Amino acid sequence: MKISLIGKTLPELQNIVAGLGLKTFVAKQLAYWIYNSGIDNFEDMINISKLNQKKISELYSIEKNPPVDVKTSADGTKKYLFCTEGGNYVESAYIPDGRRHTLCVSSEAGCKMGCTFCYTGKQGLQEKLSTYDIINQLNAIPERNFITNIVFMGMGEPFDNYDNVMSALDILSSDYGFMIGKRKITVSTVGITPYINTFLNSSDCNLAISLHSPFDEERSQLMPVNHKYPIADIISALKEYDWGKQRRVSFEYIMFSGINDSDRHIKELCRLLNGLRCIVNLISYHTVPGDNFQSSSKETIENFRDKLSNKGFPTTIRSSRGTDIEAACGLLSTKKYLLSKITDCP
Repeated sequence: MKISLIGKTLPELQNIVAGLGLKTFVAKQLAYWIYNSGIDNFEDMINISKLNQKKISELYSIEKNPPVDVKTSADGTKKYLFCTEGGNYVESAYIPDGRRHTLCVSSEAGCKMGCTFCYTGKQGLQEKLSTYDIINQLNAIPERNFITNIVFMGMGEPFDNYDNVMSALDILSSDYGFMIGKRKITVSTVGITPYINTFLNSSDCNLAISLHSPFDEERSQLMPVNHKYPIADIISALKEYDWGKQRRVSFEYIMFSGINDSDRHIKELCRLLNGLRCIVNLISYHTVPGDNFQSSSKETIENFRDKLSNKGFPTTIRSSRGTDIEAACGLLSTKKYLLSKITDCP
């Protein structure tokens, strides 16, 4: 089988063309055609000679892997289903909102973090996605040229697939790649502490931490990973970084009725986040089969937002999109496809 050039960073492309005896500048030409133009065949690369096209195409491919299914929500959100290189399934969500067009991408097929409120976590981990499979979620959809924002908030834990995610970020944000602004890309993590400062010092993309409770005991019940990476260690790692004036971390906080939505939680959040340049994003809980959780009421969420904001912590309420097609936060899952094998991955 030919090796795909999709998902290769510029240095990797440079090594490839050098191995073929071609000039280094051919790597930039390839990157332009693959990522900027999104062409499907080498013959369209008009500034690369036919001889060089032939040399490259004998060993390498630029074929996209189109989605095998798409569902469209009443609010315009689309959920795409892809087969992966490893023969598994992964979902991503396209969310149009005025001039903002967001793609929620996955970094893994399934997830091993086991968060009790997350449908992805209930299927376990099948595969860490290759850089190809991550980039393909953008490259192979009809909206590829309209995307303004990327969020790594789909299936999987990005820091559990750190190297491939970082390569994807380079391709997404670089001049040779898709040229999406680094401040328009957000990586969300449960808080794998060893990678926090590594990420912040290696990338200018945004960082989001899944928090969901300021108390260790409660957070551990919701997110078993808290036993290994407790809140205090996460906050300590964040406070070691010099945030300057242009950057801040965001905290994702799903609102569970009677669990994490009291004044006691507001007080502890204020203590915990004091001194950090941050924003808190409140999210309604979306019912996952088999769970007994209920979302906090709209009034409770708005009251929570107002009290945090009045304490000096910028707080927003994230709109729920794509709930009718199970594309909203926490609902992505390909377990049914694994069980039924509705389609065979190529």
